[in-house]
Amino acid sequence: MEEIYEIGDPRVLKVVAHPLRVRLLGLLRIDGPATASELGRVVGESSGSTSYHLRVLARYGFIEEDDDRRDGRERRWRARHFYTSWDNVRMAATPEGWEAVRIMQARQVEMLAREMGAFERSPDPAWIPVAGMSDYLAELPPEGVREFAERVGGLVRELIARYAGHPEARNVQLWAAAFPRESRDTESRDSGSRDTEEDT
Repeated sequence: MEEIYEIGDPRVLKVVAHPLRVRLLGLLRIDGPATASELGRVVGESSGSTSYHLRVLARYGFIEEDDDRRDGRERRWRARHFYTSWDNVRMAATPEGWEAVRIMQARQVEMLAREMGAFERSPDPAWIPVAGMSDYLAELPPEGVREFAERVGGLVRELIARYAGHPEARNVQLWAAAFPRESRDTESRDSGSRDTEEDT
C-alpha cells in the first residue's frame, strides 16, 4: 500500500466521511482485503449495501480490487493507502470543505468510542495496563501544536519499524488530537448569550 492519500477536493473528503464508507475503509486498512459479504457481516449490513459503498470508495481511489486474491464469485477489495490526509486550511477556504472536515472529525470520534467500547466489553488482561487515554492541558501557540503533531507522527513511524515482527505486536489504534480551549470568560459570555436568546 501507498503511505498517504492526500485529499485536496472537499467533495472527495465528503465521500469518505460517510459513516459506513469510512468504517469499511478502516476495516480494509486494519484487517486486510475482504469481500462485500465478509465486510457486511462485520458491520451488520447487507452485501448489496456494502458492495455499493465499496464501489464508491474505489471510484474515488481509496480502494481497489485485490487481483492477487480473487474469490472467483465475488470481488475482494483492498485499501490503497495506510492513511488519509487533508489540509485544514485549504478545506476551510469554503463552507463545503469545512463541513467535510467537521463530518470527518465526528467520524473519528465515533470510531474512538466504538474501539473503546469493544475493549471495555472484552478486555485483554495483558493490554489493560497500557490501553486507554491520557489528556494534557498545555499552553501552546499554533506552531507548538504543529510540532506536536509532526513529532507524534515521527514517533509512531519509529515504533512501527522498531517492533516490526514482534511476537506480541497487534494492530493498535492510536489517536492524537489538539483543539484550543475557550477561556472561562468566553464560555460565560457564550452561555449568557444563549440564555438571553432562549428568554426572548
